Amino acid sequence: MKKTTATGTAAGTYKKFTFAAIKKDVKRNWTIYLMVLPVIILLILFAYLPMSGLVMAFQDYKPKLGFMKSPFVGFKHFRSFFRDPFFPRLVRNTLMISLWELLISFPLTIVFALLLNEVRSKGFKRTIQTVSYMPYFISMVVVSGMILDFCKSKGVLTQMVGLFTNNNQNILSIPSYWRPLYIGSGIWQGIGFGSIIYVAALAGIDQQLYEAAVIDGANRWKQTLHVTLPGISPTIVIMLILKIGSMMSVGYEKTILLYNPQIYETADIISSYVYRKGILDSNYGYSSAVSFFNSVINFALLFMANKLSKKLTDTSLF
Repeated sequence: MKKTTATGTAAGTYKKFTFAAIKKDVKRNWTIYLMVLPVIILLILFAYLPMSGLVMAFQDYKPKLGFMKSPFVGFKHFRSFFRDPFFPRLVRNTLMISLWELLISFPLTIVFALLLNEVRSKGFKRTIQTVSYMPYFISMVVVSGMILDFCKSKGVLTQMVGLFTNNNQNILSIPSYWRPLYIGSGIWQGIGFGSIIYVAALAGIDQQLYEAAVIDGANRWKQTLHVTLPGISPTIVIMLILKIGSMMSVGYEKTILLYNPQIYETADIISSYVYRKGILDSNYGYSSAVSFFNSVINFALLFMANKLSKKLTDTSLF
């Protein structure tokens, strides 16, 4: 069986590019390269150049001294983070939210795409897609403001919870409610936009396979199991690898907009801790070390997930 990568290229078919071949390709497709140029420039400016700041993780960085003159402290900040009493809580909360997203949000996005694929009315399908995509484009500040209003003592969500618990306390002051609230709001905001790539993958499945399945007597459920899911399985695997590779990178925006000291027990995560240390406490070296640790763990998870996927499914990123 041929091993496939994210680009769908079979193993053993890669071409050896020389400078002359690259130059020839650029001349032939210069318009395409010109279109990609702004993206490459933005990537260099905002993704690669800032990597020089990683040196701060090994310095007692002072803005007035800069990278060159700030004192070098080696692994001091890393040791301090590992000994920090909040270290277990931060890692636990970050992993718990990521696992919840992996087990709940990730499958629901696929299910939503499959349900959209079964809709036969084009007008109704477009309406559902538009409505489901809209929350993704709402500012996180606005979404957080809505959640704050809904979770007040007289808010809609608090009143609904109160029907079952007889407790009208502000939901955002109860630690055990934080994770369901975080995951639920994330599903509402991102399920439609996240399903786009699966809808595109579903559109690429050969319709003759469905016709053959119908001839064999397969109903819609069996067609989904034996045609649809195998057809989009490479896409699912690639997205799963990427998801695992970012498990330690839970976004800080919604967290810092919604959490409070009462729910630090379950809401405080590594990215919010980096924000407090780096921005609020101006401890740039320490926050850079924590962020660097986070990136190393993410890379290790990505590498292991990719290697395991290559071994089990013959589909991988690299």
